[in-house]
Amino acid sequence: MPRPRTVSDEAVLDGVLALAHRVGPAKLTLAAAAREVGLSPATLIQRYGTKHELLLAADRRGVELWVTPVEEAEHPSPLDRVVEGLVGAVDPDMTPEEIANSVAMLQLDLVEPDFHAETLRGARRLRAALERHLQAASIAGELRDGTDVRALAKLVETTYHGAMIGWALHREGSLAAWMREQLEAVLSASRAPSQ
Repeated sequence: MPRPRTVSDEAVLDGVLALAHRVGPAKLTLAAAAREVGLSPATLIQRYGTKHELLLAADRRGVELWVTPVEEAEHPSPLDRVVEGLVGAVDPDMTPEEIANSVAMLQLDLVEPDFHAETLRGARRLRAALERHLQAASIAGELRDGTDVRALAKLVETTYHGAMIGWALHREGSLAAWMREQLEAVLSASRAPSQ
């Protein structure tokens, strides 16, 4: 009978993600990851195999943490669901240095096929959730007549990604406040006149 796990997979992967954001994926070692989560390197190897597989599992976890707040956003206003979901998808305590290291993780997502497949899956889920909320906003009369919901979803998604970098460059206020401001600015052009 296998021994019970003292540290859940979610806790391990959250710790590895936090470490990757602090030091970058290139500097992350199995020994450092083990110290971060309170396990031995041998236990991490037993669970995940290699550093590559551990980072891939952490990347999958990161995709869930990124997409789920948008998919599950609850607010009476569908447009507010878009904003609140995307603001909820960012770590409010993230530093500019951690964003730089998350960009290093993004390099893996863009170059390594296994990582890209996971991130693309998440990006498609994110866009689909945005389209659902925006379609609901259109039906509720929150958007101008004739608004192209698919095009607006792409623009909102692009704004989200750009806002992360913009905040890391300008460092004005909190990341959450900066994200909210950028999203509201993009959506304001498409809001129905009474909104």
